[in-house]
Amino acid sequence: MLILPNPVAIGYTATPGSSTENTLVLDNLTIVLVNPSHPGNIGSAARAMKTMGISKLCLVAPDEFPSAMATALASGADDILACATVVTTLAEAIADCEFVVGTSARVRGISLPLTDPRGCASTLIKESSQGATALIFGREDRGLTNEELAQCHMQVHVPSHPDFSSLNLAAAVQVLCYELRMASLQQAGEDTTLPKAREQPLATVDDMERYFTHLYETLQVIGFLDHSSHEKIMAKLRKLYSRIRPDRVELAILRGILSETQRCLACKKD
Repeated sequence: MLILPNPVAIGYTATPGSSTENTLVLDNLTIVLVNPSHPGNIGSAARAMKTMGISKLCLVAPDEFPSAMATALASGADDILACATVVTTLAEAIADCEFVVGTSARVRGISLPLTDPRGCASTLIKESSQGATALIFGREDRGLTNEELAQCHMQVHVPSHPDFSSLNLAAAVQVLCYELRMASLQQAGEDTTLPKAREQPLATVDDMERYFTHLYETLQVIGFLDHSSHEKIMAKLRKLYSRIRPDRVELAILRGILSETQRCLACKKD
């Protein structure tokens, strides 16, 4: 995979996962980075892994590691860096693996089964339930060589835009690790649907009528209706609020604004 160095870490808010998720399968998976040239990419990749519950990292002949830059961009995933395995060849990294997938930005002339990230994740989860597996990412500037891909059982290709298909190393790791997490949760029978935002009950007809009375009184006090048709203005406002359908909390806020407006006007008169 053609991967460009990018040491910038992007902030986000993490969503906690279920305590019963299937971590054993993910524990059988190792993320392998071949000859990474930028230590920031190593740290960012470690962060991407930890957010998705993947902990095993192997570095093949990194240009610079350990590194303060890697630690800084790991942003709390220091444990993954501390436990990372460093080897000199890809053969060492995958020696104990039963199934290996290599990433590539281009479809190479190698007779390997080709899949996308979602299909890759599904296959890796199944294989990881049986034994050790590895997902290999290539160098930032030229990806994996044909000889390195030949050591894999499958090739995964991220269907990025053809006019700009290169991915930053950590971004590529994040895409694949996200799919792996989702596949793992689904295999474990976890609910992956997002929780609904808490909703307040809608304002009732009676609530709205009291609001319209309050609104009409306030508009009269501020002189808004002095040169307008009361009936037409109120009809338009009723139509507006009917379209909005505020809940009770929202309506209470609107009532509060009206009350404060009336209070301020009374203070000025005094």
